[in-house]
Amino acid sequence: MPSAYRFPLQLRFGDVDSYGHVNNVRFLQFLEDARVHWLREPLRSAHREDHGARTLADLVTPENFTLVGRHEIEYLAPLMYRREPVAVDLWVTRVGGSSFDLGYTVIDPEDGAVCANCSTSMVLVSRATGRPVRLPEAMREEFAHFAGPDVPFRRRPPLPAETGRP
Repeated sequence: MPSAYRFPLQLRFGDVDSYGHVNNVRFLQFLEDARVHWLREPLRSAHREDHGARTLADLVTPENFTLVGRHEIEYLAPLMYRREPVAVDLWVTRVGGSSFDLGYTVIDPEDGAVCANCSTSMVLVSRATGRPVRLPEAMREEFAHFAGPDVPFRRRPPLPAETGRP
């Protein structure tokens, strides 16, 4: 999938576990790093001056914040430590009333192998009430620039107990 947003992620030696590869729990931090940088990128919208904001984070407004509602990660290949940055590709897979879903791939730059497919569901929440609030129209418009397909997760076949067969 072509990247809607590519974040170059510098690995740290501390990301590596006793097995010699990047530990699975570090991937959540990688997703957060890519997401935070993406939210702070200059807007692509042609109507920037209309809403006075410069980044997606500005569109959230001081009255609201975003919360993670869900993560899913499918590990496909080990990611080994290297000095060169790895790539985290990010795109928007779904936009709801008060939520949006992001897709990611973590890519080994040496051979282009996808090490993980990931997704995150985010919810826009009012600081005053703690309740979800509707995404601003300007944010929805900006998400269109980053729209992409569903995350290509490999789905496991159902277990016999789930199909009713022994």
